[in-house]
Amino acid sequence: MLTLRNKTLILEIRNYLMICVGLAIFAVGWTAFLIPEKITGGGVSGIAAILYFATGTIPVGVTTLVINCILLAIAWKILGTRFCINTLFCTIVLSTFFGLGQSYFIKPIIDDPFMAAIIGGALSAFGVGIAINYGGNTGGTDIVAMMIGKYRNISYGKVTLYTNLVIIGSSYLAVGSIQKLVYSMVVMFVYIYVSDIVIEGYKQTFQFMVFSKKNQDIADKINSELNRGATFLKGYGSYTKTDSDVLLIMAHRNDKAQIMKLIKFIDPTAFVSISKTSSVFGKNFDNIKV
Repeated sequence: MLTLRNKTLILEIRNYLMICVGLAIFAVGWTAFLIPEKITGGGVSGIAAILYFATGTIPVGVTTLVINCILLAIAWKILGTRFCINTLFCTIVLSTFFGLGQSYFIKPIIDDPFMAAIIGGALSAFGVGIAINYGGNTGGTDIVAMMIGKYRNISYGKVTLYTNLVIIGSSYLAVGSIQKLVYSMVVMFVYIYVSDIVIEGYKQTFQFMVFSKKNQDIADKINSELNRGATFLKGYGSYTKTDSDVLLIMAHRNDKAQIMKLIKFIDPTAFVSISKTSSVFGKNFDNIKV
């Protein structure tokens, strides 16, 4: 039987493997679709791509590594040692993937720049979403977004929007093409849309309202097996004319299936209402932000 220490180690290994997968997808989006078409995006990767387009010699991975190290030195006290160590790991991994990608993807995979912008933006957003949800990031504007998100309830996509507008606008100086600039804008909006869907999808919470004569048994099982709390509300049935207890449960997306299995096992005839919540603040959820 696995000990708590071994379970923690396995979880950490899984998280870092998923971070690497996310960063690999992110790098493929850039090196296979965007960079060969001289299309850029936002963040440090966008700055690195602009510098690469302007000079033709400085690899994107090298610029990404240097800028992220500077930003990490600034964010060390605000975001903590653990975050910065994780970011340094992510930066090194991402720079490596960029180097491999640029050496492998010499020519554009597809001939249509518009589709390259759509696919590249979506892949990079999907990759960064996976990395962030498992505790990683791509550095750069992710660091800025997380510093702001620590104190304000602003989505990742909105924070990156304003910084990326400046970065993408400056890409015209390196590429000299209005058409490429428009494609870069397409990348930005696709990136914001997809990244918010992926990140918020992982954070999705649900509110359960359970009407059952066995609510106490259901609550006990949720407490013991899922280590989650539940609240009893007093209700009155307009049809039955009797008092009843209504069980209120707030749960993360990953707990939804298990909660439904517990309810069905204890009382298959229970009446259950489930609704998505936009945000949940408090213990075991998110901190209150304004």
